[in-house]
Amino acid sequence: MGLSWGRAVPSRWRALPPAVWLLVAARTVNRLGAFTLPFLAVVLVDDFSVPVQTAGAIVALFGVATIPSRLIGGLLSDRIGHRATIVWGLTLTAVFQLLLAAAPGVVTAAAAAVLIGLSFEIYEPPSQALVADVVEGDRERVAAYGLYSAALAVAGVLAGVLAATVGGVDLRLLFVADAVTCLGCATLVLVGLRPRRGGHEPEDRASAPPAVVRSPWLDPILIGLLVTGTGFAVLYLQLEVALPLTLRADGIQPSLVGVLFAVSALVIVLGQPLVVRGPLTRLSHFAALAIGFLVLGVGFVLNGVAADLPGLIAATAVWSLGDLVLLGHASALVAAIAPAASRVRYMSVFGISWGIAATIGPLVGTQLIAHLHVACTWWVLGLLCVPLATAQPVLAAVARRSGRVIARS
Repeated sequence: MGLSWGRAVPSRWRALPPAVWLLVAARTVNRLGAFTLPFLAVVLVDDFSVPVQTAGAIVALFGVATIPSRLIGGLLSDRIGHRATIVWGLTLTAVFQLLLAAAPGVVTAAAAAVLIGLSFEIYEPPSQALVADVVEGDRERVAAYGLYSAALAVAGVLAGVLAATVGGVDLRLLFVADAVTCLGCATLVLVGLRPRRGGHEPEDRASAPPAVVRSPWLDPILIGLLVTGTGFAVLYLQLEVALPLTLRADGIQPSLVGVLFAVSALVIVLGQPLVVRGPLTRLSHFAALAIGFLVLGVGFVLNGVAADLPGLIAATAVWSLGDLVLLGHASALVAAIAPAASRVRYMSVFGISWGIAATIGPLVGTQLIAHLHVACTWWVLGLLCVPLATAQPVLAAVARRSGRVIARS
């Protein structure tokens, strides 16, 4: 049984269309350089002598700017196509990263940070919609989004190593490196994701005149997923905020958080059979998401209980399993409920959850830690997963009442 599970993921991944593999490869290259944002405040304080409060406000402006960035990506995709939108979004991000790296003063640096935010997420809606367009079958979409998440998790660990190397020379070089990876990602998409004969892009079969067009803002299921997705994003970002502080409180070197993120990446890669062939495949997306939230909550509580690095590693394995289920099924569910012609807009609306979380997430984590012990903070974060889990059967009931049964194929 273990052997068959081990073979299940590669076989499903090998069956994915070349366009999916290209997007995964391109996004992995891009992710290798996406380590600059945690250092933005440091650069503002050290290089431009900006007060910490002002640096925090600029970083918050970046987070706010990422919210319309997703919507811009959806609008552009409808007008110029997925491929062109991806390339333009990445190119603009690279240009603004270089502007920040060469900024002569704080005003230019702040403007560049906001411009990066406005272009930063343009890539995501068309890339996620393209995956849904070229992959047939709901289970295959879960596998495709699982591959996407696994690649990003591994690349994120490697990005941390690269950041430690480059950042040791000059923190501004981090933004140059990020710009280079953005351009590398854009080049892969531009060269590899070629239009079909007759000038049609790979997604054009989903862009044909649709039988149904639905505004994402008027879809109660999507709005419900946006609310719970924002909750997940806020909780997930606490791993970047609260986890290093937890290590310090436990007398562990905070830099060892990289070990925990490496464990998480390993769990996400090795755990893929759970979402493509395991018992979860017999459940609806809503049921799988409910389980994912509960597992995530248990892992967060274990973060608070753990008193040493082995305990935190065990907790990381648990919350990473929840993360694995949530990331794969959430994207596949949004793709399943969206009419083909509205898919990229659905993805862009759902994706603004990360922009909202980037704005309020750091405030949530730091305020909790300021008023509670780190252990109590993780208990609170774990308990917040419960209402997110209980919301899923409510959304499933809404879907059934509206006649939109999300089949698993």
